[in-house]
Amino acid sequence: MQKPSYKYLYIMLIISFGAFLAACHKEEDPFVDRIAAPLLVYVDNAKDGSGLVTEPVIEIKTGSPVMIMSTFYELDKSGLLNNAVGIDSIPAASLDISLSRRGGGKISDLVTGPDGKVMLTKTWEELGMAAPKSGSTIPLSWTGQYKGQPFTKYLKVQAIN
Repeated sequence: MQKPSYKYLYIMLIISFGAFLAACHKEEDPFVDRIAAPLLVYVDNAKDGSGLVTEPVIEIKTGSPVMIMSTFYELDKSGLLNNAVGIDSIPAASLDISLSRRGGGKISDLVTGPDGKVMLTKTWEELGMAAPKSGSTIPLSWTGQYKGQPFTKYLKVQAIN
């Protein structure tokens, strides 16, 4: 009669223990610190939508003043699991925000109205472009703080003929 070999049993036990340890280890994401946005920023006069686009583009004719219109919404997610309710968009009234050039330089400080909207009209020169040409862009950002959480929304103004 042959003695039972426990060699394979030990190997399987070590492999199982190693797999268990590997499964228990949770690794942090080194690339993106995910924080839920406190607001939805809808750029009303963007050509490609707004709140669902990472960087909406507002097209303005070179000879016209630059008008930027945005609406700021708080998203009430309390009805998320109820298909009859869903997510509700509540205008963020009396919100202090700033519009700046992304390369530096504040353009204006504004406060949202009761409907969560702001509107700003500037010349191309006030935005930092003395002689706009078709296709040239000015990268901008809305910044502010909502319920203690800072936020930034990028947008671009593009010159067209």
